[in-house]
Amino acid sequence: MGAISLIALSLAAILFSAGGILVGKFLLKKSTNPQKGQPYECGIPTQTSPWHQFHVGYYLFALLFLIFDVELVFLYPWAVVVKKIGIIALVEIFIFIFILFMGFLYAHKKGALKWS
Repeated sequence: MGAISLIALSLAAILFSAGGILVGKFLLKKSTNPQKGQPYECGIPTQTSPWHQFHVGYYLFALLFLIFDVELVFLYPWAVVVKKIGIIALVEIFIFIFILFMGFLYAHKKGALKWS
Protein backbone atom coordinates (compact mmCIF):
# COMPACT_ATOMS: atom_id res chain seq x y z
CA MET A 1 0.00 0.00 0.00
CA GLY A 2 2.93 2.37 0.60
CA ALA A 3 4.21 2.44 -2.99
CA ILE A 4 0.73 2.78 -4.49
CA SER A 5 -0.09 5.65 -2.13
CA LEU A 6 3.15 7.42 -3.03
CA ILE A 7 2.47 7.05 -6.74
CA ALA A 8 -1.12 8.25 -6.33
CA LEU A 9 -0.01 11.25 -4.29
CA SER A 10 2.68 12.14 -6.85
CA LEU A 11 0.21 11.90 -9.73
CA ALA A 12 -2.33 14.01 -7.85
CA ALA A 13 0.32 16.66 -7.16
CA ILE A 14 1.41 16.76 -10.80
CA LEU A 15 -2.16 16.91 -12.10
CA PHE A 16 -3.18 19.57 -9.61
CA SER A 17 -0.16 21.73 -10.45
CA ALA A 18 -0.48 21.28 -14.20
CA GLY A 19 -4.23 21.90 -14.00
CA GLY A 20 -3.73 25.22 -12.26
CA ILE A 21 -1.17 26.35 -14.81
CA LEU A 22 -3.34 25.28 -17.76
CA VAL A 23 -6.44 27.00 -16.36
CA GLY A 24 -4.45 30.19 -15.92
CA LYS A 25 -2.98 29.94 -19.40
CA PHE A 26 -6.21 29.31 -21.29
CA LEU A 27 -8.86 31.16 -19.30
CA LEU A 28 -7.12 34.35 -18.26
CA LYS A 29 -6.84 37.39 -20.51
CA LYS A 30 -3.30 38.07 -21.76
CA SER A 31 -1.84 41.48 -21.02
CA THR A 32 0.27 43.14 -23.70
CA ASN A 33 1.19 46.09 -21.51
CA PRO A 34 5.01 46.50 -21.58
CA GLN A 35 4.90 48.06 -18.14
CA LYS A 36 3.87 44.69 -16.72
CA GLY A 37 7.37 43.37 -17.41
CA GLN A 38 9.09 46.24 -15.58
CA PRO A 39 10.56 45.68 -12.11
CA TYR A 40 8.40 47.07 -9.32
CA GLU A 41 9.90 48.96 -6.39
CA CYS A 42 7.10 50.38 -4.26
CA GLY A 43 5.72 52.56 -7.04
CA ILE A 44 8.99 54.44 -7.51
CA PRO A 45 10.57 54.21 -10.97
CA THR A 46 13.80 52.21 -10.88
CA GLN A 47 17.04 54.14 -11.17
CA THR A 48 19.48 51.27 -11.77
CA SER A 49 19.35 47.69 -12.89
CA PRO A 50 17.26 45.52 -10.57
CA TRP A 51 19.74 42.64 -10.91
CA HIS A 52 22.27 43.20 -8.18
CA GLN A 53 23.76 40.93 -5.55
CA PHE A 54 22.88 41.24 -1.91
CA HIS A 55 25.44 40.92 0.85
CA VAL A 56 25.66 37.34 2.11
CA GLY A 57 25.20 38.59 5.67
CA TYR A 58 21.50 39.20 5.00
CA TYR A 59 21.02 35.56 4.00
CA LEU A 60 22.96 34.33 7.03
CA PHE A 61 20.90 36.52 9.32
CA ALA A 62 17.66 35.22 7.78
CA LEU A 63 18.78 31.60 8.06
CA LEU A 64 19.76 32.05 11.68
CA PHE A 65 16.39 33.62 12.39
CA LEU A 66 14.61 30.67 10.77
CA ILE A 67 16.70 28.13 12.66
CA PHE A 68 16.06 29.69 16.05
CA ASP A 69 12.43 30.43 15.24
CA VAL A 70 11.70 26.84 14.24
CA GLU A 71 13.51 25.53 17.30
CA LEU A 72 11.24 27.59 19.52
CA VAL A 73 8.28 25.71 18.10
CA PHE A 74 9.58 22.64 19.93
CA LEU A 75 9.09 24.40 23.25
CA TYR A 76 5.29 24.30 22.96
CA PRO A 77 4.86 20.49 23.09
CA TRP A 78 7.31 20.41 25.96
CA ALA A 79 5.25 22.98 27.87
CA VAL A 80 2.12 20.87 27.37
CA VAL A 81 3.58 17.68 28.89
CA VAL A 82 6.07 19.08 31.41
CA LYS A 83 3.89 18.24 34.43
CA LYS A 84 3.40 14.65 33.27
CA ILE A 85 7.08 13.95 32.65
CA GLY A 86 8.50 15.78 35.65
CA ILE A 87 12.12 16.61 36.40
CA ILE A 88 13.40 14.71 33.35
CA ALA A 89 11.61 17.18 31.06
CA LEU A 90 13.17 20.08 32.90
CA VAL A 91 16.68 18.66 32.49
CA GLU A 92 16.08 17.91 28.81
CA ILE A 93 14.82 21.43 28.07
CA PHE A 94 17.83 22.95 29.81
CA ILE A 95 20.10 20.83 27.62
CA PHE A 96 18.09 21.87 24.54
CA ILE A 97 18.28 25.58 25.41
CA PHE A 98 21.99 25.24 26.22
CA ILE A 99 22.66 23.78 22.77
CA LEU A 100 20.66 26.62 21.17
CA PHE A 101 22.56 29.17 23.19
CA MET A 102 25.90 27.66 22.16
CA GLY A 103 24.81 27.90 18.51
CA PHE A 104 23.88 31.53 19.08
CA LEU A 105 27.27 32.25 20.66
CA TYR A 106 29.04 30.53 17.77
CA ALA A 107 27.12 32.62 15.21
CA HIS A 108 27.87 35.79 17.18
CA LYS A 109 31.57 34.92 17.41
CA LYS A 110 31.78 34.28 13.67
CA GLY A 111 30.13 37.66 12.95
CA ALA A 112 26.98 36.30 11.35
CA LEU A 113 24.86 38.78 13.31
CA LYS A 114 26.69 41.92 12.16
CA TRP A 115 25.10 44.03 9.45
CA SER A 116 28.25 45.59 8.04
